[in-house]
Amino acid sequence: MEQLPEFLLADSSEYPESIFVIHTTFPRFVINFQNDEIEWWESFSAEDKEIATQEVAHWVEQATKFYDQQISSYQ
Repeated sequence: MEQLPEFLLADSSEYPESIFVIHTTFPRFVINFQNDEIEWWESFSAEDKEIATQEVAHWVEQATKFYDQQISSYQ
């Protein structure tokens, strides 16, 4: 099986107004671009949590760039 891409774009009929970006590598998370909520799929140790807090802006920026690239390819 091929390795998953770092980011995936997703939607759901349960949330028709939402578009999600899933980050598939550590730290795994889903961001809902309708309301900017982040769901973490990791259990962080104290050390990891400190690093994640410091780096969250970077990951959100990368997810946003991915989202923008994907959406522009549909237009």
